[in-house]
Amino acid sequence: MNMVQAINSTLRSEMQRDDRIVLLGEDIGSVGGVFRVTSGLQQEFGEQRVIDTPLAETGIVGTAIGMAIYGLRPVPEIQFADFIFPAFDQIVSEAAKYRYRSGGEFQCPMVLRTPVGGGIRGGHYHSQSPESLFIHNAGLKVVYPATPYDAKGLLSSALRDDDPVLFFEPKRVYRAAKMDVPEDDYQLPLCQAHTVREGNDVTLVTWGAMLYESVAAAQQVAEQGIGTEIIDLRTLWPVDSDTVTESVKKTGRLVVVHEAPAACGLGAELIAQLCDRAFLHLQAPPRRVTGWDTPFPYTLENEYLPLAHRIVPALVESARF
Repeated sequence: MNMVQAINSTLRSEMQRDDRIVLLGEDIGSVGGVFRVTSGLQQEFGEQRVIDTPLAETGIVGTAIGMAIYGLRPVPEIQFADFIFPAFDQIVSEAAKYRYRSGGEFQCPMVLRTPVGGGIRGGHYHSQSPESLFIHNAGLKVVYPATPYDAKGLLSSALRDDDPVLFFEPKRVYRAAKMDVPEDDYQLPLCQAHTVREGNDVTLVTWGAMLYESVAAAQQVAEQGIGTEIIDLRTLWPVDSDTVTESVKKTGRLVVVHEAPAACGLGAELIAQLCDRAFLHLQAPPRRVTGWDTPFPYTLENEYLPLAHRIVPALVESARF
C-alpha cells in the first residue's frame, strides 16, 4: 500500500466508524482531489459528507471551524501547502485558540490535510515547507508522517483528537513508497517520535520525505564505520524532546535534516532545546542540513533539497569533530 492508498483507506474506515466526519475542499469529491487521495469517497458517502467547495482557502477553513464548533469533525483539504496562507489567520487565530479563549467550553476537532514539500518538479507554489510558521502558534498539533504505515496510524489518531491537527503529507512520498499496511484499524500516538535506526556515533533527526535521504546517507557513512541513529519526529509539535535528548546523551552529536529553510526552522528550535537539556553531553557542534533561505527554485530542485549527498558530509564532520 502506498501513502495515497493508506490515507484513503483511513478516511473511509473512520467515516464508516463516525458519521460526524465530513470532508471538504476543492475538487475532492467528483475528482477525488488533485492527488486522488479522496477518490471514491463521495460516491460512497454522498455529497453531504464529501463536499466540493469553491477555490477559496479562507472559506474552506472557516467553514470547517464552524462545523467543528457545532459538533462535526471536518477534514478540510488544501490542495498544496503553498496555498494555505490565505487561511493562515483562520487556522492560527481561530481554530488553534478556541479551547483557550472559551475557557475549555468549546473544542475545534478538525484535521486539516495538505500535501507539502518538494521532489515532484512543482517549482514555487507547489513545493514549499511552511511547517515552522504553524509550530510557532500555540494550540495546534502539527503531524508530518514519512511512511504509509505511519500515515494511517497517525491520521486515525488525529481524527479522534478533540483539538485541531494540521496534517502535512509529503507529496514526494505519496506513490514512491510502498509497504505492508494492515487493513485493520490501528492508531499511533501523536507527539511521539520513532527511532528508525539505532546507532552510537551521531543522532540524526528528520521527518517527511527527508527520512529516505537520511537513511541513504546513514548507509553510506556506515561504510566508514559511523553509526547513525535516525529519529523520525512524526509529530513536529508538540515535539518529542525526550526521545531526541536521550539519543544525544548516548551519541554526543546531533544533525537535523529538513526541507524548510534554515532560518527559524524547527531545526533551530530542536538545537536550542537540546542545549538547554543536554549541553554537557555534546561532543560536537550541532549541525543543520536544510533547504536554503531562498524561494523554492523552479529548475534547481536537487540543489535546494537536503539530499543524501549533502547529509553525508555533515554526518562525517560531526562524527570526526
